[in-house]
Amino acid sequence: MKISWILFTALLIGAAVFLGQQPTSPPPSMSPRSPSGAATPRPSGSHQLAESMQRKLDHLRENAASAHPDQTPTVLTEEEINDYFASGKAQLPQGVKKVVLQGTPGMITGLVTVDFDEIRAGQKSSNPLMAIFSGTHNVRVETDASGSGGEGKVHARSVSIDGIEVPTIALQFFLEKYVTPKYPNVGIDSHFPLPERIDTATVGQHKLTLTQK
Repeated sequence: MKISWILFTALLIGAAVFLGQQPTSPPPSMSPRSPSGAATPRPSGSHQLAESMQRKLDHLRENAASAHPDQTPTVLTEEEINDYFASGKAQLPQGVKKVVLQGTPGMITGLVTVDFDEIRAGQKSSNPLMAIFSGTHNVRVETDASGSGGEGKVHARSVSIDGIEVPTIALQFFLEKYVTPKYPNVGIDSHFPLPERIDTATVGQHKLTLTQK
């Protein structure tokens, strides 16, 4: 089952996108946030939160098939979403190696390990701004994220690579050259339909609340 309507929370992370469904090797297992907010290792094979997430995804799919979907909100917790990524259940785009998301009202912060050489797939550029988009790096992106009327919206506030903020002009060029041709809905400002008859998607404090219609 496609989960682009969940992955929209990380739509513009590390100048990569999560609307694709290309599988990669499963990332290292991660646990829910520690008191400091950082993810800590989870014993391999222990993904009860991912299973809880899967049950909620199954419910949303089945509810969407109903003639009159139940409009009771479905709440996905930050811990469930991160464990779902860590379990290997989510199929990530080429070049994306690890994902950890943190949610606050109306905003998603993504911490991602990205192999930019895989994303570029051997394509070269003479633009000196593209030098920062090479090799494997830790990427942090802060986005405004919401969904209403069946449409998801994400605006990238800032993107940094290994702690260095990426100039907007460089990010825009990278997206237009390497990402948007594959994923036309993706840019600094991204708009896309929410499947499974999802009407609203609200980012709260460490949770995502979805309603169907």
